[in-house]
Amino acid sequence: MAAKLEGKARSDALASLRKWTEVPGRDAIQRSLTFADFNHAWGFMTRVALAAEKADHHPEWSNVYNKVTIVLSTHDAGGLSAKDVALAKFIDSLL
Repeated sequence: MAAKLEGKARSDALASLRKWTEVPGRDAIQRSLTFADFNHAWGFMTRVALAAEKADHHPEWSNVYNKVTIVLSTHDAGGLSAKDVALAKFIDSLL
């Protein structure tokens, strides 16, 4: 089981994810993205899905046409963990 990030580890992790924001009322981070069209959004989601499945760590997300909203939190840790940070960094690397 992943450990929940707290204290300096949490603040350092959040500082490294400049385009992600904390979700009000939850121990989670989110990012909203806009792509050229549905095809580009779906292709992006497919690449993230393959990595998430390999890591056994799946995002909460939604897609409406060219917009993708992603929320990351580790449920079994009760909040933000290193798994979320790693997936967020992978997602950022695709953009």
